[in-house]
Amino acid sequence: MSSVEPTPRGTGTGKKPRTPRADALRNRDRLVQAARAAFAASDGTVPLEGIAREAGVGIGTLYRHFPTREALVEAVYAAELDDVAGSAPALLEALPPDAALRAWMERYAAFVATKRGMADTLRAGWASGRIATPATRERITTAVATILASGAEAGSLRSDVEPYDVTVMLLGIFLVSTADDASDRTGRLIDLVMDALRPTAAG
Repeated sequence: MSSVEPTPRGTGTGKKPRTPRADALRNRDRLVQAARAAFAASDGTVPLEGIAREAGVGIGTLYRHFPTREALVEAVYAAELDDVAGSAPALLEALPPDAALRAWMERYAAFVATKRGMADTLRAGWASGRIATPATRERITTAVATILASGAEAGSLRSDVEPYDVTVMLLGIFLVSTADDASDRTGRLIDLVMDALRPTAAG
């Protein structure tokens, strides 16, 4: 009788788990980008067939990457949140703090607009637990705090402002402006917020 024990399933083969092929990763990225554009442009349900067509792939490819609408929405939301929350350091490297904050606010406004076309799916997914609830406000507030701190050090932004207050103020502006489809009003209100965040003249 052989004394060799059977190799446990999934071990002992010397093979690493397969990584996605480059073309599969490109297809996934194209689908996410097409979905981001589609959700930002629509305030209703976005047909998945149209997203696949814009990405240059078939609907079967979309479903291989994202078996449900919720999975696609979650991927788009995560990509948008990563972009806006992680953009503060790069903006501060390229621009003075006050200009960086103004540019970041525009990016945040675009993020809120993108959620318009997937709001119902997000709310239903969060309520049911199918979609993980992200710490969105915490990540946004961290970005705000980073820029405010840099601006306070440079003397171009106030040092006595709570970052979370700025987050709440901006969210209120963007939700109302998005609902009214009033992008011109968004810009004016951002300018008012910037005025409030600049130091007042002494005297």
